[in-house]
Amino acid sequence: MRAITYTKLGPAKDVLQQSTLDDVPPQPGEVRVALAFSGVNPSDVKSRNGRPGITDPAFSEIIPHSDGAGVIEAVGAGVDPARIGERVWIWNGQWQRPYGTAASHITLPTAMAVPLPDDVSLETGAILGIPGLTAALAVFGGSDIKGQTILIQGGAGTVGLLAVQLAKWGGARVITTCSPRDNARVEAAGADVILDYSAPDLAAQILAANDGALIPTVIEVEFGLNIALDAEVIAPNGRLAAYGSAKSMEPTLPFLPLLFKAVTIDILLIYLLPQPERHEMIDKLHAALSAGALSCPVERIYPLEETIAAHQAVEAGGRTGAILIKCDA
Repeated sequence: MRAITYTKLGPAKDVLQQSTLDDVPPQPGEVRVALAFSGVNPSDVKSRNGRPGITDPAFSEIIPHSDGAGVIEAVGAGVDPARIGERVWIWNGQWQRPYGTAASHITLPTAMAVPLPDDVSLETGAILGIPGLTAALAVFGGSDIKGQTILIQGGAGTVGLLAVQLAKWGGARVITTCSPRDNARVEAAGADVILDYSAPDLAAQILAANDGALIPTVIEVEFGLNIALDAEVIAPNGRLAAYGSAKSMEPTLPFLPLLFKAVTIDILLIYLLPQPERHEMIDKLHAALSAGALSCPVERIYPLEETIAAHQAVEAGGRTGAILIKCDA
């Protein structure tokens, strides 16, 4: 199989290389998927750079990327042969495993290859793993959101934009923050109120947009930077669902206001999602897609041999959609 690999940590241009590896036959309970697309996520580039906690030094050779989509071409013992030819999307492709989806093929447990609805593209399938499941868990991982107001910090990012759409589909009223340059796309996603994330009086604007009422659910992309503001605007017994804190990895918590509001801080790491909750979120994503309520924007698709450029694009930030790799020839 064709693959992008690395054997040491470091910058993409220094460590990523094209390789030809032996196909990995499916063992009992496994399937082999001919991949069409691989999704490149920030966690993939952090892992390749050696971020503690997501890099396993025990692997001598790694194929990066956890997300992808393609067609099952072989199955191991105990797997229904009828799965051969099935369109699927992948989750946790390279989580605690050496071989991910930046390749022409991947072999993995059958449960990690999810049947893709017939009317959903393979490109969209390659976005459902990390961004899709994270957005679904952020929106639906607490109480029923129907009729509730939700604050989504960073509504223009890939996860944020999916969360805006899912929250609207779930019946919530959505206040979101972003850069003004992204207002049009966030409005198109369905946000009811869009505020400039850099406004000096942002907390006051958020509360004014909710008729002065505190917010029961806050979804947060930059936990460390925004925790003081979140503590100010969140309602008593509110849920703060945080899936990122890249700009401040060791935040200082305003414990007293959080304490006296009995705030639940819900830290989301989609790799560790237990199976019952994962199945529930998969069902949510598929239902929203079937209802035409969820669009997964793609900024650019790179050929497999340009994976270095794809990693550099993710690291540069400022994207307006997902970065994908085309895995088939």
